[in-house]
Amino acid sequence: MAVFMAPLNEIVMEANALAEGTRSNHANHLKAAAGSLAALAWIGYTGKGCGMLLPIAHVEESWQMAEFYSNKVLVEYKNKDPDHVEWAKALKELYVPNLRDYVKRFYPLGPVWQPPGSGTTIKAPSAPSPPSASLFSSSATSSQPKPGMSAVFAEISSGKPVTQGLRKVTDDMKSKNRTDRTGVVATEGKQSRNVSAPTSTKGPAPAKFELQMGRKWVVEHHIGNKGLTIEDCDTKQSVYVFGCKDSVLQVKGKVNNITMDKCTKLGVLFKGVVAAFEVVNCNSVEVQCEGSVPTISIDNTSGCQLYLSNESLEASITTAKSSEVNALVPDVNSEGDWTEHPLPQQYIHAFKEGQFTTLPVSHSGA
Repeated sequence: MAVFMAPLNEIVMEANALAEGTRSNHANHLKAAAGSLAALAWIGYTGKGCGMLLPIAHVEESWQMAEFYSNKVLVEYKNKDPDHVEWAKALKELYVPNLRDYVKRFYPLGPVWQPPGSGTTIKAPSAPSPPSASLFSSSATSSQPKPGMSAVFAEISSGKPVTQGLRKVTDDMKSKNRTDRTGVVATEGKQSRNVSAPTSTKGPAPAKFELQMGRKWVVEHHIGNKGLTIEDCDTKQSVYVFGCKDSVLQVKGKVNNITMDKCTKLGVLFKGVVAAFEVVNCNSVEVQCEGSVPTISIDNTSGCQLYLSNESLEASITTAKSSEVNALVPDVNSEGDWTEHPLPQQYIHAFKEGQFTTLPVSHSGA
């Protein structure tokens, strides 16, 4: 897939370099156009766990990044030149709704690749040949006995004794009088089969550390790596960390957002984010923010230590289906020390004055 996406990746990188390195009066135009090209990477979606959003969400998110500069064009030329306004509107329509609706209609779950050899056509089986003429001849059918219940009724109506030739059942042949029937099913002769469980030959997933389409840092499946570092990053990029264990990641620049997914005993130290920091499906992780972070979201996580700087104390923290979440803030009385604040995970819901009120459970003890 990396080889397949290489030409598109090169074009996006060239467009970003052109947009960042120009001082033209149309700088916002170039940045909007270059930023929107990331939406074309939806064709690289290969399924859950590939580090990308679903194609529809990817197109929408990519356009949101480009729309920042597109809106600048609209504001700048609103009362100056309608051609620039029409250009900005046309650029948006190209991706939203046109590309988004196309992906939604034909490839909502990603592109479908034609398997090798599927171009050959399979000929439908021919119709069966008609039966021979002898089956329909009157002479053949007349000599055959009448099948089924019609033959039974014909035999009865013929007047012949229907019980003639039947064997008489004596008393010793009746089931209730037979001594060889014990009612127990014999187990002799049965052979036991040892069925071994199928063994999985799938090895561990390969570790990944790369920048995709110049927009998203993907860090996956690192185990015991304490030196993961992202240095050359900016606020247009996002960071996605998946399946890492016993590792430490440092993000030395401010990025748009960071997501931790299915990680265990992972530590993340970051400078700051523009949008949000998300922790999903993790166990025993530590997160430290050195700058500002507007929103922190923790979902389905067991064990999370949040170290907040003075700049990030106003962050909005949302937790759902999570336990053992502690927020540590700088101690106002002792420099270099931290004050720990456990975030509640149990609540009391009470119906008062026509509505439910919710309060966290507080524990007290000697």
